[in-house]
Amino acid sequence: MGLLEDKSRARLFYKYLSTVYDRVNPFIWNEEMRAEALELLDLDPDDRVLDVGCGTGFGTEGLLQYTDDVHGLDQSIHQMEKAFEKFGRTDEVNFYRGDAERLPFADDSFDAVWSSGSIEYWPNPVDALAEFRRVVRPGGPVLVVGPNYPSSTVFQRLADAIMLFYDEAEADRMFAEAGFPDVEHVTMGPTYNPEIAITTLARAPE
Repeated sequence: MGLLEDKSRARLFYKYLSTVYDRVNPFIWNEEMRAEALELLDLDPDDRVLDVGCGTGFGTEGLLQYTDDVHGLDQSIHQMEKAFEKFGRTDEVNFYRGDAERLPFADDSFDAVWSSGSIEYWPNPVDALAEFRRVVRPGGPVLVVGPNYPSSTVFQRLADAIMLFYDEAEADRMFAEAGFPDVEHVTMGPTYNPEIAITTLARAPE
């Protein structure tokens, strides 16, 4: 388990990162990548969508281009405070402080679930993905963006020491164990590394 796959350490990390997150984020996860992922999710205007690990609201902002019914959840109050400054606490988005592995929502509560830049901090990603399956309606889409496993042995060792990086085979395993029978993957990234992120789209069983 990587250093930041510990919830208390991840919260402390984001306490300080939150002050510069929106300036650093575009170098790793930019608007073009977000737009490509949102097209995969294929939302309808009346869809009720959950953004897990919403952070400062970068993904949330993109979701609001497709639907007005967006709900954001994060464990870091420091990150969420930045999101409150953009959207208010309950004005444009309903925000919740909570844990991806124990979502505070009833079964079948959402038409779609989105999570970008969060899975790498989950100690038990299969548990979180199973929660996504539980709270999304049957047949509803679930989209997760995470860090693609590097090809270099040196960077692999560094990645393993920090947080969860994974490839398509590992994504297949995690989603299958969480109850998603069919998934598809798209790699994306900025021009300097077009495969830095792995985006996985799944649908809850009917």
